[in-house]
Amino acid sequence: MIELIDVLNENGVKTGEVATRDEVHEKGLWHRSIVVAILDKNNRILLQKRSANKEKNAGMWDISAAGHLSAGQDSVSAAAREINEEVSINLDYRIEVKDFRFMYSFRREEVFGGGAFIERQFYDFFVLRQEGLDLGKIQFQTSEVQDIKLCTMSELRAMIEKKQIVDRPEVYGELESYLYRM
Repeated sequence: MIELIDVLNENGVKTGEVATRDEVHEKGLWHRSIVVAILDKNNRILLQKRSANKEKNAGMWDISAAGHLSAGQDSVSAAAREINEEVSINLDYRIEVKDFRFMYSFRREEVFGGGAFIERQFYDFFVLRQEGLDLGKIQFQTSEVQDIKLCTMSELRAMIEKKQIVDRPEVYGELESYLYRM
């Protein structure tokens, strides 16, 4: 299935153009993605280990869920979709829009593979609290995710220092501020 994505200008406004996922990365077109930190009742963060088959950051630990917005999709819907695709949480209730806490948006440019993969993204960062989070009830998509675990903020900091986790300083800094404000 071909993934279609809305193209944005350098200010994050839709241009009206739609491109495939491959095109936005080959041409370095601006587009929007979401990042979600799922927290349990003890403020531990759900992390996923990216599949070894991923085109970037393969085999590295990453935040709970992240991914592109499909063409015409809003950020909260994309966040819910990515959670269901990557780390499906089997709950007795449905995750709803009101469950997401929007933290902030930021933009970032990165180049991978000597320029073969250009990432120009606006990210919308959300926190999702799941009081009854149980690793045993989480099913993950093995083509996307190798493993999952819960970690504290101090364990996350240690992973950052050891470069064991995808480089997302904007997310980790905001997440730490959020947790210590509580």
